[in-house]
Amino acid sequence: MPMERRCFLFAIALMCLSVPLMAAERPSFIVIVCDNLGYGDIEPFGSTVNRTPNLNRMAREGRKFTHFYVTAGVCTPSRASVMTGCYAQRVGMHTNPRDGQVLRPLSPYGLNPSEITIAEVLKQRGYATAIFGKWHLGDQPEFLPTRQGFDLFFGIPYSDDMTRDVGRRIGRRFDGERWPPLPLMENERVIEAPVDRDLLTKRFTERALQFIEQHAHRPFFLYFPQAMPGSTTTPFASPAFKGKSRGGAWGDSVEELDWSAGQILDKLVDLGIDRRTLVVWTSDNGAPMARSANDLSRGTNRPLYGRGYTTAEGAFRVPTIMWQPATVPAGTVCKQLVTTMDLLPTFARMADAPIPNDRTIDGHDIRSLIRGETNAASPYGAFYFYQAEQLQAVRSGPWKLFVPLKHFSRHPHFKPGQGTKPLLFNVVTDVGCARNVAAEQPEIVESLMMLAEKARQELGDTGRRGAGQRPAGRIDQPTPREMATTHASHSIP
Repeated sequence: MPMERRCFLFAIALMCLSVPLMAAERPSFIVIVCDNLGYGDIEPFGSTVNRTPNLNRMAREGRKFTHFYVTAGVCTPSRASVMTGCYAQRVGMHTNPRDGQVLRPLSPYGLNPSEITIAEVLKQRGYATAIFGKWHLGDQPEFLPTRQGFDLFFGIPYSDDMTRDVGRRIGRRFDGERWPPLPLMENERVIEAPVDRDLLTKRFTERALQFIEQHAHRPFFLYFPQAMPGSTTTPFASPAFKGKSRGGAWGDSVEELDWSAGQILDKLVDLGIDRRTLVVWTSDNGAPMARSANDLSRGTNRPLYGRGYTTAEGAFRVPTIMWQPATVPAGTVCKQLVTTMDLLPTFARMADAPIPNDRTIDGHDIRSLIRGETNAASPYGAFYFYQAEQLQAVRSGPWKLFVPLKHFSRHPHFKPGQGTKPLLFNVVTDVGCARNVAAEQPEIVESLMMLAEKARQELGDTGRRGAGQRPAGRIDQPTPREMATTHASHSIP
């Protein structure tokens, strides 16, 4: 274990001894992160196709966040930010030469063990920690959740579409590697391969409910990264939901996710711990979307512009609801810019746990916004939109500027040869990014261009390393899961 990590954990241990805090005073946290679910895929955010009564209830009893952002349009970098409170570019999880942006099976890369996760911060304050669902931050033992602060892992190590047949179908070439069947893991052991993807949401939910019931007497952190609706493959759903929605396979999956959220809320109420449990429901990025506006088979981000996997609003701005009776004001809406990076510092403050002070954390404490305090405002002077290592846009206040680019591999607005002029949108009043006002607002363009340069200096850009970047984890000899699962299972204290 790196020296700075040992020092941080030792300091937390000393604090635990010197600053007593009754367990009942510390809230529990549940973070539910769907996979590629779009802004317009649920009723509280405008869907007229998918039925989501439990999320309607959650919004009615809690608080919607309509300007809640992730840090990437794809899974791995987005989830790295959830765990670390940092831009993926800062922690080296934005891209790598072997996998690109999204880790694939048997990758030598993963979240660096020297990073401090939410689970590790809370665990040092006596929290039980568990993850049920899709990890996607490294499938080798060194990078698994059980090495990153989680007592228990039950789920899949990477995307449900990381299989050989899908790779052939979508034209991916992976150096002749053998793609293993999708494994279901318990801690560091593969217990099924391939797993039945139809049953993932149901099984993850059952394990989550069991964990909540077992730890109702103490503070806990439950990270629940759902594997659905998914991405390249057809979305999956259990028999109880398959073929039942008006939205096809995608709608079936969304409606089962809604059922899952309802099960969680009901369990908290039944156990009488709802008032001391903060539930955050969100998505890791926007929906991939089909080419036809009327085709909902791959979700929708409407009324936002653009599809997932890009730097469009529809990729980075995701539907988010927070719920904690008597703490989160019921039936309210937060229109301030906040992000997944804010979860770590906010949870740390709520749990009276120290935030790592030996490194830069990009997120902020947003307790005032969660509680709906008067005049609470976004803590962000600037927020950055990266496509892998390339800075493409910056937002400050209501303004989002797409910077001029000579070269780019994927862009939500520019086509080849069209990226030489800035694009400026007011994403508060122009949610569809339909009107470029760069020519009318030269001072704002100049101001945001200066903020963009600060990002390049700190987080890098194409061909340019940032001063504040840290490396991803890397090993020399990744081994197939059948050979890398000999470690003993961890148990929850």
